[in-house]
Amino acid sequence: MKIVIIGPAHPYRGGIAAFNERLAQEFIREGHEVRIETFTLQYPGFLFPGKTQFSDDPQPEGLPIKRTISSINPLNWLSVGSRLRKEEPDLVISRFWIPFIGPSIGTINRLIGRNRKTTVIGLTDNIIPHEKKPGDRPLTKWFIHSCDGIIAMSESVLCDLDTFDNLKPRRFGPHPIYDHYGDITTREEALKILGLDPNFNYLLFFGLIRDYKGLDLVIEALADKRLVNKKIRLIVAGEFYSDEKKYRDLVSTHQLDDDIIFIDRYIPNNEVANYFNASDMVVQPYKSATQSGVTQVAYHFGKPMLVTNVGGLPEIVAHQKAGYVCEPEPESISEAILDFYDQERKSNFEDFVKKEKERFAWHHFTRLFYELKTETDDKKHSR
Repeated sequence: MKIVIIGPAHPYRGGIAAFNERLAQEFIREGHEVRIETFTLQYPGFLFPGKTQFSDDPQPEGLPIKRTISSINPLNWLSVGSRLRKEEPDLVISRFWIPFIGPSIGTINRLIGRNRKTTVIGLTDNIIPHEKKPGDRPLTKWFIHSCDGIIAMSESVLCDLDTFDNLKPRRFGPHPIYDHYGDITTREEALKILGLDPNFNYLLFFGLIRDYKGLDLVIEALADKRLVNKKIRLIVAGEFYSDEKKYRDLVSTHQLDDDIIFIDRYIPNNEVANYFNASDMVVQPYKSATQSGVTQVAYHFGKPMLVTNVGGLPEIVAHQKAGYVCEPEPESISEAILDFYDQERKSNFEDFVKKEKERFAWHHFTRLFYELKTETDDKKHSR
């Protein structure tokens, strides 16, 4: 097939861009002609909370990426949509992660669909955003109704989809493994690269820091007196997208300055492996969630995970097998950390994680698009 993926990609940074690139590579491996159409302008500067939207990593080899879409220029949407309509790709995969992007990609989808030959499938990270704003619902609705079918990466997102459209063809597929962030090495080697003391145990909080991700919960959990003498340190590796001061103040209040290591910057692809290889367990104490790419990086590196019982996270991490599913509160998190080290769970959890990786292989995920395309095509032809 001729496949076009619409969404973030190089030179934009972040997990969604990395996902789109890896998905395109899998389709290419399976014999299809694929390219990504990404943005000339993704976010206006005043809407972007970080230092930069762009990556210093090189463009993936052998992967066609065209920068064509402005998120804020309706004339551009008409131009891109009309061009793609005439090209008649067999399949267009449009990525949706926040309502702001709904008008641009939703309009492009509608124009493509007018050729009655292209199947447009929406790939949704979230239907209802973690951080809600006025106008979210109509923007999301505009996107959803522009697609022939929807693929969601958590059951909770499929439930959210029902509040907009309960008839549209859909599939659920868990987020596949991120297997392109480097090799698995020894803990000792990674700690040496990072300049960290091997006499301590390390937990990892990885990724952009936003309030809904619950960093404050794990900081408070580590203040539990039962954990004070366990020689546990937390690595916080990621750029602040929320108020940094309140987290720093919380660390100081609990006298954890020596036990929490902040790496306050975006972690480039070639450094990701060091942080995961150095850690005993990855912690994701989210207050709200749908799914997370961080869990799938942890699976690649064979690391146990601590997640909270929100959104789709419990679907990915088997409790007391791949790690822990806790309540989003400090007491529940501290109990799990205590159990992990006191009961020496690391080895058994790692063995389970290694076996579980196959469930999240990319070929399982691409199959969903083939199935959904067949279903939506049959539905069109029956009209």
